[in-house]
Amino acid sequence: MQIRPFTLEGKSVRLAPLKLEHLAELYEAAADESLWLWTANVVKSREDMLRYVEAALGEAARKVSVPFITIEKSSGVIIGSTRFGNIDAKNRKAEIGWTWINPRWQRTAINTEAKLLMLTHAFETWNCVRVELKTDVLNEKSRNAILRLGAKEEGILRKHLITDTGRFRDTVYFSIIDSEWQTVKANLNEKLRSFL
Repeated sequence: MQIRPFTLEGKSVRLAPLKLEHLAELYEAAADESLWLWTANVVKSREDMLRYVEAALGEAARKVSVPFITIEKSSGVIIGSTRFGNIDAKNRKAEIGWTWINPRWQRTAINTEAKLLMLTHAFETWNCVRVELKTDVLNEKSRNAILRLGAKEEGILRKHLITDTGRFRDTVYFSIIDSEWQTVKANLNEKLRSFL
């Protein structure tokens, strides 16, 4: 597994390496407070976004994360962010998460295609045997979206995190394993066709 910045590109979305120079555009895309309701981080100011970006870049420097900006291709506008995290090359696994997309582009092809690109890279380039996804137990929207990808719910870690607001978060874990990948891939491609 080569843990380094790279770009993934589809028909409607481009995932490009996150850089500090993206800070202003990311902050603009993240202005809707509903994006941060169920996350461990809260972004209410440019300083909050700076901390968020610096943390992601710090993980990237330690080779445990590959963070991206999410770009809507037809406009070239940055509309969110996502990343591979908790990368474990020895055990051939990675997590896909830290995903947020400006509400204007939610329920479009963007997230489905982004997940297809990332899962394809994880299973077909990195040869992962497992990809993990997780969310707040209270985040029904995210839980349903992860299930629609074809991931299997594995369980709940109680009091898993303390969020920026001080709330204890129970976290639901999901996974896709290599033997499930071809079925998941076919289903995601079918979902993308429905957006055309």
